[in-house]
Amino acid sequence: MQDSTFTASRPAERRSALPPVFHGHAAPLLAARHVRKAFPGVIALQDVSIEIRAGRVHALMGENGAGKSTMMKIIAGVYTPDGGTLHFKGEPIALKSPRDALDRGIAMIHQELNLLPEMTVAENIWIRREPRGRLGLVNHGALNRQTRELFAQLGIEIDPQTPLGRLSIANRQMVEIAKAVSFDSDLLIMDEPTSAITDKEVEHLFRIIAELKARGKAIIYITHKMDEVFQIADDISIFRDGHHIVTREASRFDKQSLIAAMVGRELTQVFPKETVPIGEVALAVRDLGRRGVFSGVSFDVRYGEILGVAGLMGSGRTEVMEAIFGVYPAHSGEILFEGKPKTIRSPADAIRAGVAFLTEDRKGTGLFLQLSVGENMAITALRRHSALGFVRQQRVNEECEALCRSLKVKTPGLAQIIENLSGGNQQKVLLARWLLNQPKILILDEPTRGVDVGAKSEIHALITQLARNGVAVVMISSELPEVIGMSDRVVVMHERRVSGILPRELATQENIMTLASGEHI
Repeated sequence: MQDSTFTASRPAERRSALPPVFHGHAAPLLAARHVRKAFPGVIALQDVSIEIRAGRVHALMGENGAGKSTMMKIIAGVYTPDGGTLHFKGEPIALKSPRDALDRGIAMIHQELNLLPEMTVAENIWIRREPRGRLGLVNHGALNRQTRELFAQLGIEIDPQTPLGRLSIANRQMVEIAKAVSFDSDLLIMDEPTSAITDKEVEHLFRIIAELKARGKAIIYITHKMDEVFQIADDISIFRDGHHIVTREASRFDKQSLIAAMVGRELTQVFPKETVPIGEVALAVRDLGRRGVFSGVSFDVRYGEILGVAGLMGSGRTEVMEAIFGVYPAHSGEILFEGKPKTIRSPADAIRAGVAFLTEDRKGTGLFLQLSVGENMAITALRRHSALGFVRQQRVNEECEALCRSLKVKTPGLAQIIENLSGGNQQKVLLARWLLNQPKILILDEPTRGVDVGAKSEIHALITQLARNGVAVVMISSELPEVIGMSDRVVVMHERRVSGILPRELATQENIMTLASGEHI
């Protein structure tokens, strides 16, 4: 990777030549001391101290709501701490904004993407740093050219002139990564950077990280994926309930000790799969198609069954489920409920038929971020809890509070604005929303994406309980261990078609990947 990959973004007077090789006893690049932060009804951080050193990848691990993202947003200038100090390159700093942090050499890739969908890819990457031509106008030719150069060196194949809103979640994530790298920062914070990208793109990201390390850059890496941590991390810090628990070199952890430190207990059963009675066919699709998106899709799911859906990014998994739920209706084929054809033209049609759909993009298409926890839960169930046009609010609140307890949602109450909750707790609220509707068929699209290991185990237990209660569950997941561990059967998709359906005993990683690649078993 050439030096030009990481240039032309920070003030020249701030650039300094860091040593190419890091020696473990050097002074920390960043030191946080006794940091505190509270939100209404929530103490997010309590007396947290942590050190980050140049030339190393420092992983932050912990359950959702542990305080990891809050700490990183303080370091990135998004939040102002209520107490404590930050020292960067040996000097005290008081960051007033993300721009202030960028000017000092600190950049952050957020878990929830912060891009502008109506602007092009190139405009998103270089916003406020655009090359200018005559009369101070943006030189779009130069803008697109430098974006292509950046993408070529990062191994990203995206047209810089494409409107951001037309890209998949995975490609938007790669644009966010490229934007952060383009600032040539000394400290780069990555919050769940691989949550929506393919294995090939993960390999690209890890190569970028290795190059940044070699240049003496520090990487703070937040993830819930154990394999990633042990693959790239030099140091690991554990957060729990707003406290910094421990920091050690990654080589001093194994998987079990890491989990125990994160959750304060051992998790002995991540996939609590049970054998339950399988009933009649609840949902069947026959030769379903949507022009230019997918075609000829057929499968069924029975009451009490967990039907896994696997396939590579772009295989059409989500699009098929969106058609079944009426988000983007199918143009051909049939959808049958209990053997009877039904026309689904909108989500309202699907909900009336007993279908619930947990979207993969909780921020973009799931949550109402400025509404409360209770409002987000109850919003699809108001009709069922109404009489003579009036909502029975007390009954709604009682059911919402019961679900909060059952799902272990960390919130001070139903009135809390949902934007203030961690990603994992937001996911639990979305699950609770659909459980209030008592669905017959529950479609889950990446139900544990961006969720910590403790919450993931709880969600798996809930899915098992729903199947035990006779709900037909369809679960899309990019994590093959999750698909294999939870499913009774697995539908595998390749290039917008079903390439095979595997019974549980044949649903191995090798068989799934063979079908997902378009080959025959």
